[in-house]
Amino acid sequence: MFSFLVNAEGGLTAAGYAVCIVAGIALFLLAIFFAGKSSEKNRMTTKQLIFCAVCMALAFVTSYIKLFEMPWGGSVTLCSMLFIVMVANWYGVKTGVLVGLAYGILQFIQEPYVLSLFQVCCDYVLAFAALGVAGFFSKSPKGLVKGYIAAVLARGAFHALGGYLYWMSYMPDNFPQSLKAVYPIVYNYSFLLVEAMITAVLISVPAVASALNQVKRTAVS
Repeated sequence: MFSFLVNAEGGLTAAGYAVCIVAGIALFLLAIFFAGKSSEKNRMTTKQLIFCAVCMALAFVTSYIKLFEMPWGGSVTLCSMLFIVMVANWYGVKTGVLVGLAYGILQFIQEPYVLSLFQVCCDYVLAFAALGVAGFFSKSPKGLVKGYIAAVLARGAFHALGGYLYWMSYMPDNFPQSLKAVYPIVYNYSFLLVEAMITAVLISVPAVASALNQVKRTAVS
């Protein structure tokens, strides 16, 4: 079944693309359902649908704006993770995880590379779903910043796990052998933490924080 979805080069077949698109749409609609559950009216609203869709679109577009790109995958983008984190901050962990799952599938469709099913889960599905943990901090002071940092750390953990299982052979020869055990951690967090620092500083600027709070009030009202 899996070979029916993946070609010999590790990319997706037409059937693979179709399955991913259907799965992404289903997860997105499920996320909106949970967003409705967290609202006062306890149902999905058009506003929530629009806000979630816009955030996914902005995350996807800004993921193409790369300030720096790593040789074996991964890049510092223009705050692309922030938009998924914002959904979790507005509508809770369940919605954030499901939107992250849908976004991970979208990223996979954008640049698919398959070594195994579990590798795809680590690098795409679970890694981006982990951004939903930001919802745990939604009611904390400076919850968006705290949630964003937690989300980045959670995403990096899944990338590092995939690195240990599938990507160790790509370790450069000049990397210190004494640090071989931490190579996947160093590699993945090197770009994630740079983007995290840039984004955290940006959203901590009073004018930006005030604007984002206003957007949140509009999103959840």
